[in-house]
Amino acid sequence: MTAGRPLEGLRVLDFCWIGAGALVTKTLAELGARIYRVESRKHPDNLRLAPPFRPGTEGLEASGYFASRNSSKESIAINMATERGREIALQLASTVDVVTSNFRPGVMERWGLDHDRIRVRNPRVITLTMPMQGADGPHATYIGFGATIAALGGLVALSGEDGRTPVGTGTHYPDHVPNPGHALVAVLAAIRHQRETGEGQAIELAQLESTINVLGPAFVAASLGSPPSAEGNRVPDIAPHDTYACADGSWIALSCTTDEQWRNASAALGLEPEARYATAADRKAHEPMLNATVAEAVGALTRDEVLARLRAAHVPHAPVNSSRDIVEDPVLWERGFWRDIEHPVIGRIPISRTPIRRSDGPDVEVTRPPLLGEHTWAVLSEELGLDRSEYERLVDEEVLC
Repeated sequence: MTAGRPLEGLRVLDFCWIGAGALVTKTLAELGARIYRVESRKHPDNLRLAPPFRPGTEGLEASGYFASRNSSKESIAINMATERGREIALQLASTVDVVTSNFRPGVMERWGLDHDRIRVRNPRVITLTMPMQGADGPHATYIGFGATIAALGGLVALSGEDGRTPVGTGTHYPDHVPNPGHALVAVLAAIRHQRETGEGQAIELAQLESTINVLGPAFVAASLGSPPSAEGNRVPDIAPHDTYACADGSWIALSCTTDEQWRNASAALGLEPEARYATAADRKAHEPMLNATVAEAVGALTRDEVLARLRAAHVPHAPVNSSRDIVEDPVLWERGFWRDIEHPVIGRIPISRTPIRRSDGPDVEVTRPPLLGEHTWAVLSEELGLDRSEYERLVDEEVLC
């Protein structure tokens, strides 16, 4: 018998907005869970208003950013500013397996949707909250996003060259890697526990803490009295280890971890052997001069020429890709990381999917992101037995809107 998707049958009531939380539930959805995403036209997810937008489109359904974070989910429109809306949300929370949110502390409590109140009705519920700096303490009510967390955690200070203005982490690294990654592992562990014991759990993930986790060595060094500084692309014991501009304006990354690799790279780039670069210690001692030598050689060639030479010489290297390079990468399309999906407003768009694969079951499924409130009637009638007349009355009263 063919196995189903790992999370088949799991139901999640999702209050996560913007980035980090949305990526957690996107992954759960692609592994088979049904994600009931809650928002309303009175208070839509801010990501719906964020670019990029396809030219000629506008409104709450036109954001490519929102689409990429919310594929494979179902949308229910509940106005949480109304008492009846909060009652409906609590009824839903009483039927599902997991409830997720990434608001500042106090929001879910004011709505009557904190873990303690949900578990009175649903003892096996798993709740995930993702406050920026935890649920209590002097900074608990501070709000922020990836760029804020990267700065607070020290990640920005370590990004760039020593003595120069920090360059930051570009696309809000905490929102896309450590925070959704840590939260996903925690939720999956809780789901396994729930399935084995029938018990729920309350998960609190302070996003600042999970970001700091990726800087472990830097914090250990600082605690020992040696605060680290920004090192650009350099590492302690390897040279060359950097990025270099090519003649056509593109860039490549190059790293020689052994003396043999350096000899091969040197020959591939047409450099004369020099005794001062013979060993790793020698190269590290003369790193600025070495980097200038490599940069000059690479700068005389196009990226394709450099990549071909280094590939033939078996030297660790990679192109520095633009966003367009990533979207057009034929290997990522061949492996199914990208999928073309037809959206009723945006049109045909590429959507990324989780790289998790199961060898003995169906492949990861990706469906288009939902229109706001598209599944309200279907979900509420199925989960709560709401009849059509009551549904239409609640729509007219702007409870479901």
